[in-house]
Amino acid sequence: MQIRPEQLDQFLKQGLSSCYLVTGAEPLIVQECADAIRVAARGQGCIDRERFDTTDKAAWQNLLQSASAMSLFSDRKLIEVQVESGKPGTEGSKAIQEYLTMESDDVLLIVAGKIDKQSQRAKWYTALDQRGAIITVWPVGRREMPSWIQARLKLRGMSADRDAVALLSERVEGNLLAAAQEIEKLSLLASDDHLSVEHVAESVGDSARYNTFGMVDTALSGDARGALRALRGLQAEGNAAPVILWPVSKELRLLIDAESAVRKGTSPANALDRLGVWRSRINLLQSALARHNRESLEVCLSLNFAADGSAKGYMPGNCWDYLESLIVTLATGASSVMPRRRR
Repeated sequence: MQIRPEQLDQFLKQGLSSCYLVTGAEPLIVQECADAIRVAARGQGCIDRERFDTTDKAAWQNLLQSASAMSLFSDRKLIEVQVESGKPGTEGSKAIQEYLTMESDDVLLIVAGKIDKQSQRAKWYTALDQRGAIITVWPVGRREMPSWIQARLKLRGMSADRDAVALLSERVEGNLLAAAQEIEKLSLLASDDHLSVEHVAESVGDSARYNTFGMVDTALSGDARGALRALRGLQAEGNAAPVILWPVSKELRLLIDAESAVRKGTSPANALDRLGVWRSRINLLQSALARHNRESLEVCLSLNFAADGSAKGYMPGNCWDYLESLIVTLATGASSVMPRRRR
């Protein structure tokens, strides 16, 4: 069953499905949908939680072993599988189909990256569609951003003038995490539940374009030293690593999708435009694309997984060390991954 993100809360109130797939390229909404399922599962008796990441080669085997194992106290489990690439591969496809044939009271939650149309015709995907719920998170583009902001404000019991929404949309430039953070701040600081353009101008300023987001833009521009200096400053100020990872992950996924389109013959500018990149950011992302190739972006993705995993405690290592390597590689591109041979 296909469920839109905005329908999920009402759907969960009707009871738990045996399996869920949350997929998309907007990390903030994907995370919030997954969190809503986790809360609902715990409320329905899934006391235990097991999590597997497909960067671990044994993940799919561990999934099947977990599904067949009885809990010590016979409590239901929430079994999570993280599929960052959006494709489970041959082994994963077989494991998912086998899992869905098992008789189990456990709940399966698969959190995946963007799934292409070809994968949506795969047996594992159609099996999940038949047995459970698939929540697809579509990118929030320039036209949809004001509506998204209005809906977000409504959830916080607030409303805003059209000009105020337009200003906030312009300042965050399509970055949902920045928008969500600014709305949270406005909800705490505003003396009125209705926001004017003056309220937004005073509160937001240019903060959404600097700090964490400015650090990401510095890396995308190719300034590795500047980006590293900004990252260390953010760490010293006490910023949490997952908060920094959100915008980095978003831009990385965008670059991966754009690079894939360019390899198939699309021009970089057209590829970025089709992916909903704001015009003011086209040149920045295009310059980043010029420095990267498929291999360097895969290295960035691996570092992103490691940073996320270590920050959440299920992978070894220091998340800030991984973040530093990720930022430097994002800035330097293919030159730091595949040095050119001297002629």
